[in-house]
Amino acid sequence: MVPANDHLPLSFERYTETAMMARARDFHRLMDRRRSVRHFSPEPVPFDLVAELVRTASTAPSGAHKQPWTFCVVGDPDLKRRIRVAAEEEERANYGGRMSDEWLKDLAPLATDAEKPFLETAPWLVVVFKRAYEEEAGGHKHPNYYVNESVGIATGLFLAAAHNAGLATLTHTPSPMNFLVRLLERPANERPFLLIPVGLPAPDCHVPPLHRKPLEAVLLPFL
Repeated sequence: MVPANDHLPLSFERYTETAMMARARDFHRLMDRRRSVRHFSPEPVPFDLVAELVRTASTAPSGAHKQPWTFCVVGDPDLKRRIRVAAEEEERANYGGRMSDEWLKDLAPLATDAEKPFLETAPWLVVVFKRAYEEEAGGHKHPNYYVNESVGIATGLFLAAAHNAGLATLTHTPSPMNFLVRLLERPANERPFLLIPVGLPAPDCHVPPLHRKPLEAVLLPFL
């Protein structure tokens, strides 16, 4: 394959098979300790640290390299309170009838309900928006590609970066989330994708017992 004239040589570090396996196992051990947290400490976390996590998230691959994401980092207490009020309004409707009995049964072991105090307690709320298109000069709407896939990968990198940095997170989806567009004054081309509280876990934080699927249940080799 002949590279385009403006392409650059790949910067890539190779490892021995032994080193690759060791790095893979070390990273798995790190990430296997990651848990979703609903009990946060109000202890401050530097904004620059969260910004660095977003920098890592933005290394994600994306369709045609359009990078169709915006990470809004909210620390203002009044705005966090308004987000909580709006989110709990939607959640009360969800738990009060929108969710099916089967869904509620699946949620029961997690002991969740419509009350979301973590939206105020966590020092930061990171609201991820997906950008359906970019508006160019003259009003042309240039589409972005594989938006959900691209933003999902970027979000996964954000969660991994946060855990690696020693922070706790929660993937929160108070569906529908259109209130976030209004509260954060986002443009017409953006839609809320995920709401992620970020901070340190509370000293008395407990999490429900969970069991990840074994490798043989998720890996199907064709050798």
